[in-house]
Amino acid sequence: MGRIGKEEINRKLLHILAVGYPVFIFYGPEWFSLSKEQVLWIVFSFLLLSLVIDISRLYWGSFRSWFFNLFGSMMRTQEETQLTGATYIIAGSFICSWISLSSDAFAASAFISLTLFILGDAAAALCGKGFGRVKVGDKTLEGAIGCFLLCFLLTLLFPYLPSFLSKWGGEFTWMHMILFPLGISLLELFPIKFERLTLNDNLYVPAAISLLVLI
Repeated sequence: MGRIGKEEINRKLLHILAVGYPVFIFYGPEWFSLSKEQVLWIVFSFLLLSLVIDISRLYWGSFRSWFFNLFGSMMRTQEETQLTGATYIIAGSFICSWISLSSDAFAASAFISLTLFILGDAAAALCGKGFGRVKVGDKTLEGAIGCFLLCFLLTLLFPYLPSFLSKWGGEFTWMHMILFPLGISLLELFPIKFERLTLNDNLYVPAAISLLVLI
């Protein structure tokens, strides 16, 4: 059994705050009298801001030092020379917001996919580091199981959320309750790779699952 450091816990707590993105994308039009297009542009503005911060961190020495003093302990080694996971989460949220423009059903699917991925990814990291023994590449089987179990339990709650079923537009079946957690945990466990390039799962998993389940 491994030991979960304070920095990893803090990182995942910040990660969980990103649930605000799917909530805003799904409920923003209703709560704030915004159009879906306006929500999309607001998410895009956050993405631009995050990119500016990341680029400044990578190429502006004094800003880099200030940034690392605040957040360096929570960063992955590869993030020191690449975009942070936060930027990829916002990029993934932007893609989901764009998918939501298609129909209410796609909006509901993107909402549940993005929410489950954000929380499930945090569960996978904490379970993997705390209990992981069976390695699968850079991930662990225990992490994937933790991701699946949390996502499945959370999926049971979605039919009771305001407006979810009406926008889903049909019966939310046990098949859906299995497909969302299973797809997310599998794609989290087996990231897409092109030779030496590994795509950041924050970018594509929520969008891919939201489309695949509906199709």
